[in-house]
Amino acid sequence: MEIRKVLWPTDFSGSAEAALPHVQSLSQNYGAEVHVLHVLEDIIHHQGWYGDFESQHVEKLMEKAQQKAKQNLDQICTNHLEGCPLYIKHVAVGDPAAEILKLIDQEKVDLVVMATRGKSGAFDYGSVAERVTKHSPVPVTTIPVENPEKG
Repeated sequence: MEIRKVLWPTDFSGSAEAALPHVQSLSQNYGAEVHVLHVLEDIIHHQGWYGDFESQHVEKLMEKAQQKAKQNLDQICTNHLEGCPLYIKHVAVGDPAAEILKLIDQEKVDLVVMATRGKSGAFDYGSVAERVTKHSPVPVTTIPVENPEKG
């Protein structure tokens, strides 16, 4: 299997960063292009949680969230992927698993490397990782993350 493009989805959690050494190794050993993806959930679908906002306020909130996500991606890539031959940053809005699967197809990704769970960390295997693993047309390497509460 030739590995030309690797996708690393991140929610900016420490759990997601656990996959970084594997991503770096694949990039350096195979000269693979790294696609870094952060997915924002569209708050318009969760307005009840945040109160009733006018659409212009929701748009402003989403714009600020996208700007912040881009800044976080810039920082992560500068700090951790500088030695990689090529990395491409993506910010998407929607369901995380669906957006990961969409980017796999759009960018013709060869391999996905992701943590077994993200920010919530409630379960040993998160729902996003489970759905991506189940529905991905390409191999998915999941990196187990220790649950500090289980000690």
